[in-house]
Amino acid sequence: MVYLAPLVAAVLILFAAGCCKRVSASLAIGSVLISCAGSWVLFLQGTDLMVSGMTWMDFGKVLTIPIGMNIDALTRTMMVVVTSIATLVFTYSLGYMREEEGYCRYFAGLSFFLFSMLGIVVASNFVMLFINWELVGFSSYLLIMHFFEKPAAADAGKQAFIVNRLGDFGLFLGILLLWIATGSLSFETINKASSLFTDHPALLAVALLLVFCGTVGKSAQFPLHVWLPNSMEGPTPVSSLLHAATMVAAGVYMLARIFPLLHCSPMAREGIMWIGAITALMAALMATQQNDFKKVLAYSTISQLGYMVTAVGVASSASVPMFHLFTHAFFKCLLFLTAGSVMVSMHHELDIWKMGGLRKRMPITFVTFLCGMLALAGAPFFSGSFSKDLIMKFAFQENKIVFWMIVIAAAFTAFYITRVCMVAFFGKPRSEHAAMALESPLVMTAPLILLSIPAVFSGYPWVEHIFITPLGSASLLQETPAYVEWLFISFFILGTVGAILLYRNATQDPVVIPFFAQRFYIDNLYEWCVQKIQGGVANLAAFFDRWIVDAFLVQGIASLVWSIGFVLRFLQVGSLQIYTLFLGAGVIFLVTLLLRIH
Repeated sequence: MVYLAPLVAAVLILFAAGCCKRVSASLAIGSVLISCAGSWVLFLQGTDLMVSGMTWMDFGKVLTIPIGMNIDALTRTMMVVVTSIATLVFTYSLGYMREEEGYCRYFAGLSFFLFSMLGIVVASNFVMLFINWELVGFSSYLLIMHFFEKPAAADAGKQAFIVNRLGDFGLFLGILLLWIATGSLSFETINKASSLFTDHPALLAVALLLVFCGTVGKSAQFPLHVWLPNSMEGPTPVSSLLHAATMVAAGVYMLARIFPLLHCSPMAREGIMWIGAITALMAALMATQQNDFKKVLAYSTISQLGYMVTAVGVASSASVPMFHLFTHAFFKCLLFLTAGSVMVSMHHELDIWKMGGLRKRMPITFVTFLCGMLALAGAPFFSGSFSKDLIMKFAFQENKIVFWMIVIAAAFTAFYITRVCMVAFFGKPRSEHAAMALESPLVMTAPLILLSIPAVFSGYPWVEHIFITPLGSASLLQETPAYVEWLFISFFILGTVGAILLYRNATQDPVVIPFFAQRFYIDNLYEWCVQKIQGGVANLAAFFDRWIVDAFLVQGIASLVWSIGFVLRFLQVGSLQIYTLFLGAGVIFLVTLLLRIH
């Protein structure tokens, strides 16, 4: 029921209740409540289960693929996070989407998306994971382009779908390599097959890096990060669900699922570590110059996912990246939902420079945003500081350059989120909408209040002991010097105070760095490649098809045959005397030819 309830709801909404808003919302929320309750029951029971269903594919000794579910500590924690956050997002959507078009379609898509994500979480083998991985991509495509009549939304959905296919192609190749090497696609068997790669470390590294390509796409790591900011064209609750604990978290979860095998390949882990660190720093720099409320949070998500991926490369246990995934899920969901609350009040205005003074007009939204902001910035005693500091300590132990990259990224994180707070919530209203803003209804503010609690406390040791410690111990972390802790706090203060001083009375951005504002021109580079390289190849192929294949080979041969037929038809005159003449001429020609030959 935990897994299938959202699918049943999606089907019923589409085929039975598509014309009734109340029934559609009730089915969707009822299904997520069932999944959430079931997840908590499984978590509290704490029993590991391997549910073996029917055999889906059987190729004898070559390959057998069962449809089954694997319930272990990692699964239980992820299920609780996904379903708990989904419950709040579904409830919040009642208020956010009440005046929007496609209400029933929205809840059907949201339910199907949750079903697909739960399929990834409970999958016991790579085939089940890959199928649900693609279903998550498909359902996210539908949700991102929910307002499909807007060209920007339609383009964002297509971009997300296409970019993810690039990463998924690498994942598919990696799965094939692991199957060829181990003869199995089961996570349990593959994780125990490290001895098979003893003499082939390069093969293991290549296979794991190809699998990591799937994470690069889904979790928006450099260089396939470009789709995630544009996905903000979808409804804000969708953005919250995607960024908090579902689609973008799927890539990190997959790496945690095969962490025992990753731990056997230093080459693969080093590559993963560098991609994560580069992504964390680049995305933080990009976020400092974004003026769209949601896009700042989108680049923040990319940066925080970079931290998680870095943790996979430097940590001794899967519990370290999962700890940051756990805390990030709550405070990032909270931040996106506060952005949605501001959007509703501002009549969907997203430019922070048209806001201002909202802390007085929207006190609940402001206080809850402050909780999420401090957790994201890594403020002491807030959840984000516990999980992020642990990653930095492992990085300090493993690679000093990577350590400084993510520490600097942490300073910019504090800077850009404080910038948003100062511009949007402080100062004077900069537009009529800001001056007339009102607090959101209870159905929207209640989830904000509930999310603010784990946003503050989910990193504390007693919470970590319950949810994260069963995933593995981080005991291999060496004791770091005392100045490292002070360094984290100093960079947090530096970023926060710097933003306050720069933006407390600003009416326009005092810091303009086009290189950051234009996202390092990576999007422009891709656009140029599509237009010039892909477009040039397409034009060349069109020329070859039109003038070589079509004009010469197809139409040319056809014209030649037609011309021959056109000439030969003049010989068919229908006169017996003319035919006799042709026969005589032919005989004379043949006799003359034979005489010349002899």
